[in-house]
Amino acid sequence: MKVEHRMVTTEAGRIHVVELGGGPLVLLVHGFPESWYSWRRQLPVLAEAGYRAVALDVRGYGRSSKPQEPAAYRMLDLVADNVAVVHASGEASAVIIGHDWGATIAAQSALVAPEVFRAVGLLSVPYTPPGGPRPSEVFANMGGDQEFYVSYFQEPGRAEAEIEPDVRGWLAGFYRALSADTMPGPDEPDPHFVTKDGGTLRERFPTGPLPSWLSQEDFDFYAAEFERTGLTGGLNRYRNMDRDWEDLNPYAGAPIAQPSVFLGGTRDASTMWLADAIDAYPETLPGLTASHLLDGCGHWIQQERPDEVNGALLEFLSAL
Repeated sequence: MKVEHRMVTTEAGRIHVVELGGGPLVLLVHGFPESWYSWRRQLPVLAEAGYRAVALDVRGYGRSSKPQEPAAYRMLDLVADNVAVVHASGEASAVIIGHDWGATIAAQSALVAPEVFRAVGLLSVPYTPPGGPRPSEVFANMGGDQEFYVSYFQEPGRAEAEIEPDVRGWLAGFYRALSADTMPGPDEPDPHFVTKDGGTLRERFPTGPLPSWLSQEDFDFYAAEFERTGLTGGLNRYRNMDRDWEDLNPYAGAPIAQPSVFLGGTRDASTMWLADAIDAYPETLPGLTASHLLDGCGHWIQQERPDEVNGALLEFLSAL
């Protein structure tokens, strides 16, 4: 089977989607800094199992539109993009599965548009209901004498100044830093933080070979995409967290009732930091069918451990 590329018209302009197979629609949403290509090991497996697998370039990435204003990347706009993709596919509903930021986008899509998204799969980033303290204040207080990467990403142009001179080198370091087989050891500086006196993330990234899950060909694809587009579109997602907090206030504390599944890695900081959110799933994800923690897996879960992830997703989908 050969993937089909097409464009979907949205309020932002266009969303690039890649499709394979026929049957019930499964929408795949990537994270930062990635692409539809992050699902290359899921698309054929889902298609062969009888599903219509559609992976998109999130607004700001790849061949999708890249609005200039940071506010155009707020969560409700991304939810609207996902709804537009479902309807442009000739469907009334879909299962939505996301990784990293895509997991949060998938969760909020299911929360805001339950009539469209009938089930949800979350990879790496657990569901936390909207509400609580203002995000910028939480992240500003996380690092002590260091600055958390989310705060570092807030100011337009700041992270770009670090990345742009060597996009390939930065991406390679970022992928290594969050991969189980190449991440820094426990006694090395945490790559999720920068020093407050002008430090950069890059200076904490590990060097050496690419992670085992990332072939040179795969890395060349990612690098070529971001050398062409830059990373501002992806970084703008981080720059809307306070806007999202305000926009989603009507859903504060709300659970997701649809069937759901969660997969995380035991060596992924997102899973470790949000362990309390996983413990709260009986209240926040009452439709949860399974929660899997893959031992020894890092952040790039569907690429690091595709067979286990594919098996869990197919089990989830077959039970719907």
